[in-house]
Amino acid sequence: MARKKVKATPMVLPTTKSSSKQSKSHSGSQKRSSDDKPRSRKSSQRNKEEVREKEIVVKRDIYDSDEEEAEWAREKVKSSGLLNNQPGDPVEHRKRRNRNGTVALREIKRFQKSTDLLIRKLPFARLVREIVQGEFGNDADYRWQSVAILALQEASEAYLVSLLEDTNLCAIHAKRVTIMQKDIHLARRLRGE
Repeated sequence: MARKKVKATPMVLPTTKSSSKQSKSHSGSQKRSSDDKPRSRKSSQRNKEEVREKEIVVKRDIYDSDEEEAEWAREKVKSSGLLNNQPGDPVEHRKRRNRNGTVALREIKRFQKSTDLLIRKLPFARLVREIVQGEFGNDADYRWQSVAILALQEASEAYLVSLLEDTNLCAIHAKRVTIMQKDIHLARRLRGE
């Protein structure tokens, strides 16, 4: 059975008279024109219903009409809210945002509970080898035990954590929350480094 093509009618928007807008925007000293007569409640309701009937245009077959009209109909259906919140549709939840500083405090608690190393092992080992090559020359090919590199990493992380604790105290002393480079310089100076 072949589908019948139905030509869709375009949406008609209500027109407003410019004279009524102008008379409303000016002060009340001007006289009303013949178009601005007060209307009875029933006639204004009837006019509103006529406008609604003109605005709502039902398209019978969106897919058989022209592409432009089909696009218009899809936009009309989307804007009317007919496609939103149908029964059985999955509900999209917005991702919950935390307040400023909440995640930072959570991370601080997590890192203070754990004893894991914070720097990755392989990048730290590469850095150690690079420093040794720079100090003793490229021809010196040193071999490293894994426990030796782990001992260096433990010591360097302990040093950095204590330095950052002192830096944080310096920032708080300056009535700031954010640590800066000058706080690190002050902490090292007070330590005697």
